[in-house]
Amino acid sequence: MPASSTSTQPASLTTASVNETISGIGTTPIEAALVVGALALVSVRWLPPRFRRRVAIGAAAVSLASAAVLAVAGLRWQMIPVLVAVAVVLPFTARTMLGKPGARRTRWWLAGPGSAACVLAIVAGVGAAIAFPVPDFPTPTGKHAVGTTVIEWTDSGRREKRTTDPDDVRALQAQIWYPAEASPDGAERALSMGRSEAEANVVAEAFADYLGFPRFVLDGVVAARTNSVRDAPVASGKERFPVVLFTPGGGVGRWTNTAWAEELASHGYVVAALDHPYDTAAVMFADGRTVRRPKYPISNDGEARRLVEKLAAVRARDLSSALTHLGRLDNGEVKSILAGRLDTERAAVVGMSAGGGGAFQAARTDERFSAVLTLDGNPYDAHPGPYDQPALALTQQMGLADNPRYIPDLKRVLKLSTTTGYLLTIPGTAHPTFTDAPLWMPPVPSLIGTHGRTEPNRIINELTLGFLDAELRGRPTDLPGLFSEHGELSVYDSDE
Repeated sequence: MPASSTSTQPASLTTASVNETISGIGTTPIEAALVVGALALVSVRWLPPRFRRRVAIGAAAVSLASAAVLAVAGLRWQMIPVLVAVAVVLPFTARTMLGKPGARRTRWWLAGPGSAACVLAIVAGVGAAIAFPVPDFPTPTGKHAVGTTVIEWTDSGRREKRTTDPDDVRALQAQIWYPAEASPDGAERALSMGRSEAEANVVAEAFADYLGFPRFVLDGVVAARTNSVRDAPVASGKERFPVVLFTPGGGVGRWTNTAWAEELASHGYVVAALDHPYDTAAVMFADGRTVRRPKYPISNDGEARRLVEKLAAVRARDLSSALTHLGRLDNGEVKSILAGRLDTERAAVVGMSAGGGGAFQAARTDERFSAVLTLDGNPYDAHPGPYDQPALALTQQMGLADNPRYIPDLKRVLKLSTTTGYLLTIPGTAHPTFTDAPLWMPPVPSLIGTHGRTEPNRIINELTLGFLDAELRGRPTDLPGLFSEHGELSVYDSDE
């Protein structure tokens, strides 16, 4: 197991600029060129004779050059139908390109259906690219640029119970987003799913396997670049930043709420998102060792409930361990670019989905946390009890009927706060709305809600920042007023 905290640079990607996505259409410039070239090739048969040769040569050159670049930079599956259309049309335009005007043309009643089929293939490819785009991460709105780094450490006081080695101890990993100095134009931005392409591919394969969908669906997420720069210098000055510990959903990794983390960091927070070995689908450490989530045997709902409660308890201990380790980074016990800049006495814990249980348990068992927030998080806890932190629970609206136990359980836990608990149900939201998923999943309301690709991120950021600014920074805020603007609010005060 790793014995100390480490921070590693991602592998250099010479194709990064080629893979930049055109905002709004879900394709890269090279892919867009391929589509235009393919459509032009299909149109050659139907153009006036004096234009055919020039258009054919230009379209073929653009199509073949684009295909060659994509073969080197990385071909996404969405472009395969477009390439098929090019391969079908090219032989029919070859004689036109060679300047043989007497060449016999394909009869219209054969060319018409063929051209229509090629156009449909091209449209299908473009449609798939729009449905499953390379995520375009929203630009953070705060005054700070954003840096990111990945840390690893061992919790020497905890034996790793998932292995047979009696000397094995718990090894953990987290990605940190922090306020940074602005980087030079052209600085390489961090990948969204890992420190390197290799890590991103391992994580994507495991995640797809865990959720049961084809790996190629995640091609865009694997290729995506965020707004953060790896190991960028910390923002100048001596300000100590409040910290936010984040635990993701079951099977999901630290990357799932990157846009949210970047927004918080741009506003002066340090966000540390954890991977949880043997719970996260795959955790790849810097030395290449990968821990996959096992297939836990579950035969009924009772066993499933007990499992998630046990995993939530482990998450809670991981979160406390992470807060302790951040303290070591801050005081210089462990070397870090964040030394002297982390205010661990102003710390919040946030959980998404199954991470909600870990967040609430961490608040209950560790008084160092000053606030707790859940993003459609289920409060799994085998031994619920009072806790002293204010709590905010944001919930979806569209899928509540599928889980009748969820809201009653959440209300009971919120009432256990000795201060104030807020329950806010946001209309038009689904479970994935509370992650980065709307940026890369098909924009179908039943999947990502009715707010589109970027509006959910804006709403959740506004609510999160309002809550954290009030509870960690002491800024006067009308929280009930803010929350009520975005949904149905219930407030649970300890004196009621």
